[in-house]
Amino acid sequence: MKKNKKPKSRFRRFISKVFFLCVAFFIFCVIVNIYEVQSTKDFIYSNASDVPSKYTVLIPGAKVYTSSVSHVVNDRISAAVNLVNDGKCQVYLVSGDHGTKNYDEVNVIKNFMQKNYDADESKIFLDHAGFSTYETMYRARDVFCVSDVVIVTQKKFAPRAAYIARKLGLDAVVYEAPEIYPYARKTKFSWAIREFLARVKAFFDVTFHAKPKYLGNQIPITGDPSLSWD
Repeated sequence: MKKNKKPKSRFRRFISKVFFLCVAFFIFCVIVNIYEVQSTKDFIYSNASDVPSKYTVLIPGAKVYTSSVSHVVNDRISAAVNLVNDGKCQVYLVSGDHGTKNYDEVNVIKNFMQKNYDADESKIFLDHAGFSTYETMYRARDVFCVSDVVIVTQKKFAPRAAYIARKLGLDAVVYEAPEIYPYARKTKFSWAIREFLARVKAFFDVTFHAKPKYLGNQIPITGDPSLSWD
């Protein structure tokens, strides 16, 4: 008699399904990344002279220290100050993480701008709840009433910043902050991995209209910046 063929075990079927889902999700992530990069390339500038004039220049927060800032933040500050000094933008919006008393990106950046770049305090607005790029753009629109903006950030982060801002209805462009000190290849590789996933998260945030952790009273960017200080 012929022996009946053994059916696939449940475990093997489970592994096959998981593998298929992983491959499908990876393909989806690749498509999202390509879409965000390609759909925003006309709104990203590497040459300051080509950047169109906007009222606000937005400096997204990143790692800071007690009285200094990381190279990433310093590059963004330098680029933003140059845009204001050249008349491309009129005011600064510094957005970052000030979720606790012990960590305050925005005030450290503001103080660093004044001390090292002689930035005019009367032009600096602070967003203390910019915990992510999405929240930064959302709050720029709904709390600070920003309509047009130049976002200064690193080249690797530019497509995601432009994608989020424009999907939220901002007339936004991105200026790729020049590297004052070149970043290591290892650093740029880690950014690439992070961005691959961050762009997917941005896609879901935009698609499902995610809400920021905090909103609060409006502080119009055309008004008094001291209302945003603490």
